[in-house]
Amino acid sequence: MLNGKKIITVMPAYNAAKTLEQTYRDVPLDMVDEIILVDDGSSDATVAKARELGLTTFVHKVNLGYGRNQKTCYREALRRNAEADRCHGGDDCLWRI
Repeated sequence: MLNGKKIITVMPAYNAAKTLEQTYRDVPLDMVDEIILVDDGSSDATVAKARELGLTTFVHKVNLGYGRNQKTCYREALRRNAEADRCHGGDDCLWRI
């Protein structure tokens, strides 16, 4: 919790196995309550790596595109009563409260 708010980091992912661990290490773990990764039909080991890291993982069986992936991320964060979320991945990190 941060300032009494439940914080969830969401990570939309597609074929991110090679970079996922470093991206995870960049998350300020002392500021977030949970990390959700949504895999968008990857053909690599993204899902296995996410689970190995202990991330809450959801999988699209086929690639639905980045926008749909983000929608799934935010829907799942809201289902967990997130009061703020942070999209973490590459150049598109943001906070939303």
